[in-house]
Amino acid sequence: MSEPPERPSRYDRSFGGLIAALIATVLFVAAYVGFRAFIREQPDIQPESVHYLSCVADLQEAGTTVAYPVALPAGWLDTSVAFGRGEAPFWRMGVLTDRGGFVGLVQQKESVQDLLTTYVDKTPIKGEDASPANGLGVATWQTWSDRGGDHAFAAVLDSGPLAGQTLLVYGSASVEEQEALIDLLTVAPVANQPADTAPCDAPDS
Repeated sequence: MSEPPERPSRYDRSFGGLIAALIATVLFVAAYVGFRAFIREQPDIQPESVHYLSCVADLQEAGTTVAYPVALPAGWLDTSVAFGRGEAPFWRMGVLTDRGGFVGLVQQKESVQDLLTTYVDKTPIKGEDASPANGLGVATWQTWSDRGGDHAFAAVLDSGPLAGQTLLVYGSASVEEQEALIDLLTVAPVANQPADTAPCDAPDS
């Protein structure tokens, strides 16, 4: 008695069928991973203050003068500071506004163009000079912008403890927010801080 013929497979064993099965598997895995990522609780990571006033006080005690905001507007947060010693010392700090914009402050003995190239754009667009209020005695600031919407104020100080150094205020924050920071700049000694003030959270670069 002859054996019954084999039943044809219900699956397409062709090369095209194999490719289709692989694509379906990849799509399923991608959809599963995406779903898990969507439902997984994401950590709420908030930036923390670096206690810039403590950093400024430390520098002043070491005999170094830097420009800094005497205070920050409500809701603003100092997120970074840096200071470099040596032949080309520099001072930098970064701030987030209450609207999520960034404002950076740089003090360095470099040309305006060099700082613009480093922090703003290689080919920034020059605007009209401005005279925002400030406590540093700077009457005129150059204004700049880039094609991405960032703005900058720059000035070379010709007198006082910062003579010969360039100040650059820049970032994604609005012109009004940057002017607000400029208005708060000072080189005065840091006022007495409470005993429980946190120490400077920035290493010397």
